[in-house]
Amino acid sequence: MRAVYIEAYGGRDQLKYGELPRPAIGADDVLIEVHAAGVNPVDWKIREGYLKQRLNYTFPLILGWDAAGVVVETGWNVTQFRVGDKVFTRPAIERNGSYAEYLAAPERLVAPIPKNISFEEAASIPLAGLTAWQALVDTAQVRAGDKVLVHAGAGGVGVYAIQIAKAYGAYVATTVSERNLDLVRSLGADVVIDYVQEDFVERVRDYDIVLDTMGGDVQRRSYDVLKPGGILVSIINPPDPDTAAKHRVRAEYFFLEPDGKKLAKLGELVEQGRVRPVVGHVFPLEQAAKAHELSESHHARGKIVLQVR
Repeated sequence: MRAVYIEAYGGRDQLKYGELPRPAIGADDVLIEVHAAGVNPVDWKIREGYLKQRLNYTFPLILGWDAAGVVVETGWNVTQFRVGDKVFTRPAIERNGSYAEYLAAPERLVAPIPKNISFEEAASIPLAGLTAWQALVDTAQVRAGDKVLVHAGAGGVGVYAIQIAKAYGAYVATTVSERNLDLVRSLGADVVIDYVQEDFVERVRDYDIVLDTMGGDVQRRSYDVLKPGGILVSIINPPDPDTAAKHRVRAEYFFLEPDGKKLAKLGELVEQGRVRPVVGHVFPLEQAAKAHELSESHHARGKIVLQVR
């Protein structure tokens, strides 16, 4: 099968495009013929070796942990999916990824693709969408009437965070650059802050939830917009507990745990028209290096997707 893989950690020049064996599946796996694969920052962070202490890979390693495609084979324990089903997944990060024509994924991490979207749109959802879901629904327990600040609302996670918060009845503010003002308004943001021209601390106050997608100074200053009892959820780095206690708020950090059932719930919101994918850039599989370059620039609008078929 055609695949993009690395044989050692390093820069974009380590990305190779060639033939590798089709993956074998276990009893609990489905084999997916991949039509599109999402590109996420974790892909190039793994490529550069940032997570090698946490994840013990063998080479060659196929990158990519977002996929959409068609089931072509099932393990004998699989009961939820059949050959021919259109599915999407955030597969197990401990195994080979989705920059390939075929992907083996555990059934528990797979969900049906919403009927109203394309493979490219579906591939943009799992990792970013589940990250936003886990941050807001599972961790912050967002409720109707909550005031939520989403940093970098035009980014891969931000576009889903805005929409999920709105689907739960929250009032949403977000920070973006000038070129993305109209995009986040179209996603439902109530307060839109051009971070170049405005200071978010001066625009919002007494918020219930802050989703930190930036870290650093943005994270530190975000405490000032939370009301006592509020929560800061970071997907970048663990917040300082002493700072949180000083501001009388909670602060949480998590590493995404993929879940097919939660992905299916997110898919239902997509089918209902309450959440829509935002695909900003599509590259052919063989141009994965260009996709990584764009992702590393932190200037991508929406999600980056590789077209595999």
